[in-house]
Amino acid sequence: MCLSLTAVAWQSEPPRHQPPAADGRFVSYRADPRRLALYWHDEHGQPLRSLGRLRGWLAGQQKTLVFATNGGMYRAGNAPVGLFIQAGKVVTPLDTAAGTGNFYLRPNGVFYLTADGRAAVCRTQDFRPSGRIRYATQSGPMLVIDGRIHPAFQPGSKNLNVRNGVGLLPDGRVLLAMSKQPVSFYEFARYFQQQGCRQALYLDGFVSRTYLPAAGWRQTDGDFGVIIGVTAAGR
Repeated sequence: MCLSLTAVAWQSEPPRHQPPAADGRFVSYRADPRRLALYWHDEHGQPLRSLGRLRGWLAGQQKTLVFATNGGMYRAGNAPVGLFIQAGKVVTPLDTAAGTGNFYLRPNGVFYLTADGRAAVCRTQDFRPSGRIRYATQSGPMLVIDGRIHPAFQPGSKNLNVRNGVGLLPDGRVLLAMSKQPVSFYEFARYFQQQGCRQALYLDGFVSRTYLPAAGWRQTDGDFGVIIGVTAAGR
């Protein structure tokens, strides 16, 4: 679980009276956390790897894939970097080490789903293991912390890339978003902040893909570790 976070000098919050504006640079999905699941292997222990393979695998179980996106960074063999919990089982442990690269740009964080249908995003140092956690994935860096943009991100940055991430909306739903074009970390974090997310986490960069046929967005390729998905009963 997450502890309360200490306020620090982050970027200022957007005015609360302004409604979220549509932004065509991003494809996004607002999910009921009770419908979300995290996938990695098939029943034979092989990584699913792509959104298209996940879709086909689920179809064999009479389930229709409604939404999917890659769910965090991975090592050789498509193994998750850092914590991965699936169906209540810790598959890979929490990574609290120092290192280089986006994953280790502190604070990094954890996105998790509980058995009672709730979602949370928190800093790695605030995460506490619990038997109530059904799914979890660790990544980094955090994009938004307590409503404020990560202080390492600056307006006008030339570090542009396709990016995907996850945030927690005020109504308890999960916001999953991917940029359709290269954007800076600041622009990406600002998007989550403007949608009302007080906590948001970066998932990955140029490798990111999203499957959302309801919005006419059907990327089915990719070569991932963890995949986040929403399904409906097959027809």
